[in-house]
Amino acid sequence: METTVQYTPAGDGVELASPDAVLTVKVSAGNTADQYELFEVMAPRGPATPLHRTGWDKTYYVLHGRMIVQVGNQGYDLGPGCSIAIPANALHTFSVLTPSTTFLVVSLTGAMGRFHADLDATVPRGRSIQDAAAELQAVLARHPVTVEGMP
Repeated sequence: METTVQYTPAGDGVELASPDAVLTVKVSAGNTADQYELFEVMAPRGPATPLHRTGWDKTYYVLHGRMIVQVGNQGYDLGPGCSIAIPANALHTFSVLTPSTTFLVVSLTGAMGRFHADLDATVPRGRSIQDAAAELQAVLARHPVTVEGMP
């Protein structure tokens, strides 16, 4: 598979909604031979994302705001300029401490984009994780993602 140049101007990119954030695709896996992808994530303060595992490595880099990222039993306070690498299958979550936070996510492979595109298409926008549990379980069954407390 050949890689191609992908230019995404500021404010552009495909938006993918999840119950706790909006991800904007800045570099898609389709342009990197499925090697990596880049997302800009805007997350409001609210209930913490449930602890979960993903089948891909990823790195967060905070642009604005503050959040706590929990990996295993360790919490990391991230503000602008801070980054954290999260290995595949590590139990993790994040909680936004400021009114909102904006961060970049570099994800290895195209799995994160495929998961979030499926989530965006399946779970109605504006529904909480609890209210969308049935739809969320259907999406989880199709991807290498597990959420603590969900079958």
